[in-house]
Amino acid sequence: MAAQKGIVNEIGERRGAFAAAFVVIFVAMVVFLGSVDALPNPIHPSVSEEPGVSGEVRQTASSTPQAPVRIVARDISLDATVSNPTSVDVDVLDQALLTGAVRYPTSALLGVDGTLLMFGHSSYLPVVHNQAYKTFDDIQKLKTGSIVSVYSSDTRYDYSVVDVRVANANEDSITLDPVGKHLTLVTCDSFASKSNRFIVVADFVGAYSLVH
Repeated sequence: MAAQKGIVNEIGERRGAFAAAFVVIFVAMVVFLGSVDALPNPIHPSVSEEPGVSGEVRQTASSTPQAPVRIVARDISLDATVSNPTSVDVDVLDQALLTGAVRYPTSALLGVDGTLLMFGHSSYLPVVHNQAYKTFDDIQKLKTGSIVSVYSSDTRYDYSVVDVRVANANEDSITLDPVGKHLTLVTCDSFASKSNRFIVVADFVGAYSLVH
């Protein structure tokens, strides 16, 4: 037993000596490689990119304001162009509504904090010659979590619906949250009308580059 115990102790001592020698040699190699600038560069994983839809790349939303040119909500088959008039004159805005969705001139642009406000006609008449009168048909059918995508010339901005409601006919104002990035959609007969309308509010969830 004493002999076995002595062998075990000897093996333990040899392992300890080997480990100590390995550490010394490793440290010496690191110091040497560092002195000749031969250490490999560290790899830092990106935190701003991740796979998007159909090969798109998610990116941090641009801090440069971008005008919207298209709006898509697949859940209700919405796909329309967006115009950006610079005047708040009612006649100018009503004329713009004849071509699709309209960004209200004083609301936020894409890529910056604030609320992007869009108007669009809705009509359920059996025959409509100008399809722009049906631009925002069925936005009241959007559900919490539905995704509404707004496109600039090179980026898709996604918003998740958080509220859908009917605005009272006597409601003259719509609150535009200046903190964070938001999207508000409103149906209307005219910018000057007092009719009931649907309002959809959505919060920004991500931006995807369209440039590959």
